Amino acid sequence: MLDLGSEIRKLEKNGIDMLHFDVMDGIFVNNITFGLPVLEQVRKASGITLDVHLMIKEPAKYIKRFAEAGADMISFHVESESNALETLKAIRECGVKPAIAIRPATPAEAVFDLLPYLDMVLVMTVEPGFGGQSFIPETVDKIRAVRSRITGLGLNVNVEVDGGINGETSAIVRKAGANVLVSGSFLFHADDMAAAAKALKEDKIC
Repeated sequence: MLDLGSEIRKLEKNGIDMLHFDVMDGIFVNNITFGLPVLEQVRKASGITLDVHLMIKEPAKYIKRFAEAGADMISFHVESESNALETLKAIRECGVKPAIAIRPATPAEAVFDLLPYLDMVLVMTVEPGFGGQSFIPETVDKIRAVRSRITGLGLNVNVEVDGGINGETSAIVRKAGANVLVSGSFLFHADDMAAAAKALKEDKIC
């Protein structure tokens, strides 16, 4: 029987710092996942930081609702149909940290002008939509370019990566400049989740 509350407590117990919450509409990506009702229940069940990733066609329409449901950070795709700058400002106005996400094929330059308005850039290291995919090595140069631009501008912006992150690829992306790592299969399939989480943070192959 599914018990989401116990799974979240398991994450907290094993040293996971935040919960990455994927939202898909079946239009922007070819899959459908959790929505507002589930996020509200997750918020009630835990005080863990909720990193909400909107993989939806028109994220601007839903910012206020996801903020009210308990999101601590909201990322949306620069490739979506919403105006990126206006959406980032709307997230900030809701008291939530704004972030922008980019697909593997999108150049790093697509987010450069937005960096002063956000708290994090999410670089997808697989095609968004489905878990368990293999890490795309070509995305490493993008991580490096984003980090270099952030440093050059003197900004305090996190670089998050999502997709195929494990005890080996974590070392690669951290070296390139990522400091927030999203991992699903690697953690949940591990015999020892705490050791797996430690491997991600310490760049040790597990």
